[in-house]
Amino acid sequence: MRKFKILFVCHGNICRSPMAEFVMKDLISKAGREEEFEVESAATSTEEIGNEVYPPARRKLAEHGIGCKGKTARQMTRRDYGRFDLLIGMDAWNIRNMTRICGGDPEGNIHMLLDFTHRPGDVADPWYTGDFEATWRDVLEGCQCLLEQLHNS
Repeated sequence: MRKFKILFVCHGNICRSPMAEFVMKDLISKAGREEEFEVESAATSTEEIGNEVYPPARRKLAEHGIGCKGKTARQMTRRDYGRFDLLIGMDAWNIRNMTRICGGDPEGNIHMLLDFTHRPGDVADPWYTGDFEATWRDVLEGCQCLLEQLHNS
């Protein structure tokens, strides 16, 4: 069976995209569908490469019984476009940078996470707001809707 591959992307890969990666993995696991998916996350920038998930993001995941041990930030590459079926950015700036890194989006594989919900827009950025609860709600809703759409397609 071929796995459906998803890459979540944000600026630094220490807050929003790893939250999305591990929330999605948790939802997939609870649905008993681990064999169907491969999920990773990456950054558009080089600023945080090698750093672990930001402690407040780690704590927010842990509040919901989700671990992210061992995850360190990496930068996405042009090669990722061919490796993943969906490349999902957290905000409009991410989408612009992802498209630039990939040299375009000829197959229409780059999307924003909240575009899968009934309230498209940017995932709240806790780096600036400190509001990890708002980010949690956005990420959870986006991942739930994404998984539901993938199940129905």
